[in-house]
Amino acid sequence: MQSIDFNLFKFNLFDVLDVLLVALLIYQLYNLIRGTIAANIFIGLAMVCLLYFVVRALNMRLLTGILGNFMNVGIIAVIVVFQQEIRRFLLLVGRNASLQRNRAWWRYFLGKTDVEKDNYKRIKPIIDACKSMKQTHTGALIVFVKDYDEQIYQNSCEVMEAKISKRLIESIFQKNGPLHDGAVIISGNKIKSASCILPLTDNTDLPPQFGLRHRAGIGVTEANDATAIIVSEETGEISYAKQGRVKMNISFAELEKLLNKDY
Repeated sequence: MQSIDFNLFKFNLFDVLDVLLVALLIYQLYNLIRGTIAANIFIGLAMVCLLYFVVRALNMRLLTGILGNFMNVGIIAVIVVFQQEIRRFLLLVGRNASLQRNRAWWRYFLGKTDVEKDNYKRIKPIIDACKSMKQTHTGALIVFVKDYDEQIYQNSCEVMEAKISKRLIESIFQKNGPLHDGAVIISGNKIKSASCILPLTDNTDLPPQFGLRHRAGIGVTEANDATAIIVSEETGEISYAKQGRVKMNISFAELEKLLNKDY
């Protein structure tokens, strides 16, 4: 009778840690592409890989050669196709490595209550402006970025470097104003620029009522470590976009929670 080698089933602490880290990495990658066009691309690449192994097993030499050439440059193809998702993943890793440590120091020295009060002072003018624009059906797109890249935004924006205030945000998005057509970029405690032209999302599964403002707000969160508030000009509905996904018709209480968490 053949004996079973039980050494194959022995695990140590590092094996468990290895599995947990791989699971965490896969989960983070899934969160990055979930609900975006990248998910469909990933499924397409997986189907091509599966087809390659099938035709190779069936000894179909022509298809094996064609798909084999694709497999040989597979890593390069993945980097090219998923460059935005890879960039967002690296930004996420870097942000968690630095800001989470700083946040812990803030809470240690100032206390959690003081930090929450400081955050509320920062977001209150934004929420008040959104309330006013919702009532008047004033279309708006407000983008929050962790790291303001001048090369990306200043080429298509009007530089402001202004203190955040309710009246300033409202005046920017007035329908007859020269800066209303585009997005406002906020970083830190300042409005960095206005009237910004942003790239549109390639996602084809969005609701049909979404116009250019919504598609631009979703698109900027796909390509950058950013979040966006979109106020609909037609309905006054407020939406919140993050990592290429959007929450529609959110309340002001929910908006405050989201801004406290992300901004």
